[in-house]
Amino acid sequence: MAQQPPTFKTVFVFLDTDKYCSPFDLLVAIDAFPDSMIFKYENVTGEDAPKIVYDLLFPRGPAGAAHTKVFINGSNFEEVEKVVAATQKAMSTAPWGNSIIVDPRGGYSTAAAAVAKTFGASMERGRGSLEGKKVTVLAGTGPVGQTAARIYAAEKADVTISSRSLAKGQVVADKINAECSAKRVKVVEVSKPEQTAAAVKDAEIILAAGAGGIQLLTAADLAAAPKCKIVGDINAIKPLGVEGLGPNDDKEMKPGVWGIGALAIGKLKIKTEVEMIKRATAEPQGLFDYAIAYTIAKDQILKKLAKAAAK
Repeated sequence: MAQQPPTFKTVFVFLDTDKYCSPFDLLVAIDAFPDSMIFKYENVTGEDAPKIVYDLLFPRGPAGAAHTKVFINGSNFEEVEKVVAATQKAMSTAPWGNSIIVDPRGGYSTAAAAVAKTFGASMERGRGSLEGKKVTVLAGTGPVGQTAARIYAAEKADVTISSRSLAKGQVVADKINAECSAKRVKVVEVSKPEQTAAAVKDAEIILAAGAGGIQLLTAADLAAAPKCKIVGDINAIKPLGVEGLGPNDDKEMKPGVWGIGALAIGKLKIKTEVEMIKRATAEPQGLFDYAIAYTIAKDQILKKLAKAAAK
């Protein structure tokens, strides 16, 4: 009797740089693949990662490795990047690799969804693509803010990021500009609320990318931005990031200004993260990061626009 080939369960191995692994992403992975298993490692550093990676590469052989997915997470982008680099280096020395999903505290999928939603709003309003648009990302050095700035810059927008520390913001801007081989991102200091109006005065698109429970843009600030046509907010915890913009809003918030609330962005964020996980699970190896996340989110918007145009 012929021996049946082994069947492999999908396994997600979470490498988290934080003290506690985020239950958010654990739940998204389990909901996407209910029969999968999850192993999680916390406080992971770049030095720790290779030891774990080597141990997950070999026990299942090449066929089983194709069903073993690495999910790298954490709130500190610099530490996450070290773990990603160490993981990729370890895999490059082995006969085969694994898919690597990177979505640090949801920063990649949230930023991708936020930028895609503003792109869609611009297209729907007849204002064209993001290329050449003046965009201000408030809290532009946080996980979502710097990723959104990165994506806007890749779309050839003219980006301003705000930061409480000019030096910290300049590091982010310089890094993105180097990636783009063009000076598309500049930084302004917003260490006091009264500095916000100056940061947004020329913006056509404003994205409030701050942490939950912090209002970044008041109605007065928005009134001081006469060129602004689209406003997005990722904060669903009161006080919300943008005064007068509800979390479920995806509508005109004032004459001539389209507002996109945090939960409206969040719906696309969840779809994006689930699709990232599905794509990584379907492929034996590869890196699934912010660039893949934005491709997924933008494709969703383009399909919606095409469907509307066909009516």
